Amino acid sequence: MASKILDQEIKNTPQVKWRDYYEMTKPNVILLLLLTAVVGMCLSTPGALPWQPVIVGLLGIGLLSSSAAVINHVVDRQIDAKMARTHNRPVPKGKISPRRALIFAFVLAAIGYLSLEVWVNTLTAMLTLASMVGYAVIYTMYLKRATPQNIVIGGLAGAAPPLLGWCAITNEIHPYALLLVLIIYTWTPPHFWALAIHREKDYARAGVPMLPVTHGVEFTKTSVFLYTILLGIVCLLPYLVGMTGLIYLFGATLLNAGFLYYAWKLKFDSNDNTAMQTFRYSIIHLMLLFIVLLFDHYFVFQL
Repeated sequence: MASKILDQEIKNTPQVKWRDYYEMTKPNVILLLLLTAVVGMCLSTPGALPWQPVIVGLLGIGLLSSSAAVINHVVDRQIDAKMARTHNRPVPKGKISPRRALIFAFVLAAIGYLSLEVWVNTLTAMLTLASMVGYAVIYTMYLKRATPQNIVIGGLAGAAPPLLGWCAITNEIHPYALLLVLIIYTWTPPHFWALAIHREKDYARAGVPMLPVTHGVEFTKTSVFLYTILLGIVCLLPYLVGMTGLIYLFGATLLNAGFLYYAWKLKFDSNDNTAMQTFRYSIIHLMLLFIVLLFDHYFVFQL
């Protein structure tokens, strides 16, 4: 009789799958961050990269970034439960308890930090930890709920990976690495605000003071358009300071023109799908921009 009751309890207990833990790490976001970190590594030196700081550096940066994502899932679980885009996430759905998620986050952070500290360098370990704290604590726990400028102020944490990759190879903070950070920092507001426009009702229902909720959709569209113009100017800087060549200039110009087209359409000729189209293009824009940086670096170096 006891065994039957136990069997029934096991059947009624939600089964935690590894995919639930994997989902909490926001793998698609982490892959984009790691791409920018790889580009930072490659641009830091004209020659071949040493394998240890590359492999361990990417591992450590990825693990600490994943830990920050898991903490975000825990802290935002009540907000996520009210939003159509996020209500099926493992923590608000009850598949993983907040306690288990935090233990998972701690393990990821510990392994990531120790890997960087022992096999890469202290500078990279400290900067990556600071980036994690910036996103998981300063942005997620405070800024997201405190100000409509949350993504502007907190965007620095998500813009750090190129600098982290650069430091992993050189153990120094270089102005060129900071320029890569500036590109992502400027890219973040129009990228995220386009999504916020599409999900404005969700954010309003969840009580999150995103810009479309506090200042209106039209104001946010204007902000996206103006930030996209600013991004186009910032993206010219690597060429103007001699960091890149004509390949980058041509590629960046085309990509920025595409982003500006979507931002213009969002502001002046939008429909129900334009905000999401702009958001999706912004991801393609950043990914291709950093691939162009990589191609420009190695092609010019070979010449």
